[in-house]
Amino acid sequence: MVTAAFDLTGQVALVVGAAAGGLGERAARALAEAGAQVAVADLPQRAADLATTAGACGASTHEVDVTDEASVAALVDGVIAGHGRLDVVVNAAGVMLRKPYDETSVEEFERVVRVNLTGTWLVGRAAGQALTRQGRGGRIVNLTTVYAERVGPVPESAYYASKAGVVNVTRSLAAELGPHGVTVNCLAPGVFYPTQMTAALGADPDRLKWFGDRTMLGRLGDPDTDFAGPLLLLASPAASYMTGQVVYVDGGWSAW
Repeated sequence: MVTAAFDLTGQVALVVGAAAGGLGERAARALAEAGAQVAVADLPQRAADLATTAGACGASTHEVDVTDEASVAALVDGVIAGHGRLDVVVNAAGVMLRKPYDETSVEEFERVVRVNLTGTWLVGRAAGQALTRQGRGGRIVNLTTVYAERVGPVPESAYYASKAGVVNVTRSLAAELGPHGVTVNCLAPGVFYPTQMTAALGADPDRLKWFGDRTMLGRLGDPDTDFAGPLLLLASPAASYMTGQVVYVDGGWSAW
């Protein structure tokens, strides 16, 4: 019975922000391995990397700009038209800006918020409407960060602010969609290395080591082994009584 709770056979899962190199790619692979039919989406300029992800998990590919309302709506409608249903949505789209606050322009700050926070809300709104219409419930999983309720040693105020907002958008959507059987949760990774977002840390081995040593487990997260399990928990029937939650996958970083 425990194994069956993680089985996604017959379900359709959409991963937004799934181009190769990030945690979205790992999410798509994990969902496919659990039996789901997978659809992956990303920006048009990331088409080649998205095709790599799709080839690895037999997914259909779709274009989307999460900052554009019409683009997000078209994505959800297109996945349902192509696959006949939608059960799971993972929103892994996001950007990071490592820049001191006094060197960050208003335009740069607002772009990060637009992608990370407004984009999460737009994807959640479109997915929530679709899952509600279907009447079978469903799962929405948003990626935030260990820094959602605290900050780290790197100057990135726009990123911290946007990801903190993702947590409360998730809780709000969970409250509104709960009566329809749709769960909405956050996965909050610590430093997973290497990914496209963390690759730059490799230029500073001492800092990279510090991030690993800072955790209770004394190491960085491995994208290939440490991410799939928590993701599948929130995306599967195993978490049917979990909603509005933030699940930290950070080696104990947030518990110190």
